[in-house]
Amino acid sequence: MLKIGDFSKLSHVTVKALRLYDQLGLLKPTHVDHLTGYRYYCADQLPRLNRILALKDLGFSLEQIAKLLAENLSPVELRGMLRLKQAELQQLVEEEQARLFRVEAKLKQIEQENTMPNYEVVIKTVEPLKVAAIREILPNSPSIALLYNELFEYFKQHGVKVGHYCGAIWHDSGYKESDVDWEAVVSFNGEIASTHRVKVYELPGVEKMACVVHHGSYNTINQAYAALPAWIENNGYKIMGSNREVYIIGGDEQDNESYLTEVQFPTAKV
Repeated sequence: MLKIGDFSKLSHVTVKALRLYDQLGLLKPTHVDHLTGYRYYCADQLPRLNRILALKDLGFSLEQIAKLLAENLSPVELRGMLRLKQAELQQLVEEEQARLFRVEAKLKQIEQENTMPNYEVVIKTVEPLKVAAIREILPNSPSIALLYNELFEYFKQHGVKVGHYCGAIWHDSGYKESDVDWEAVVSFNGEIASTHRVKVYELPGVEKMACVVHHGSYNTINQAYAALPAWIENNGYKIMGSNREVYIIGGDEQDNESYLTEVQFPTAKV
């Protein structure tokens, strides 16, 4: 039998790791001295230790390895687990490649502008949300405030409270200064029904929403709109539908530098 230190040298595995494997039931010593607590191993345990190391190198956690060794899986079952691990690693590779692409795009942007960008774009998942909405062709963008006033009055009449989400959807395919197809969208707490004017529905979630936060007046929000499409194109995405605005801090004034507005575009990888 070999003391744990000698077995460690023979296997090139640290004593700390061997103790952890013992604790998890992966590799138990063949003998433990009851008086000293010293652990002893045999050379014929090396094949099991090497299997542990091989599975660890493939990306399996120690808990998964314990299950693999304890259940004595058949070749078919082992192939299935390896295929799952293969798919998981492939997903990680794709995510890291996408991150590398974004780093390269950021470097290119800084080199072109010779400064840090004013806007940071992030891709996030937006969950579905129950909302009430009014959609109308408006003479101009600021007129959307009238739709919110109408929604808030409807909530008041039916005894429901305004929720945390206040946003808008641009349904026009391009920018328009007049006859704007706007939809005012607000979440609520309580129960209300749709009418010919107010539509109550679940605002669809979006798996990949490109988002940028604009801090300042609505009069300068065009700067955010200029930054987003460029980022989307440079980072290998494409726009997949109507964009949204979420009013994190807002109000009836058009020109207020304290406002926070998130501009959102649904996207997909090209």
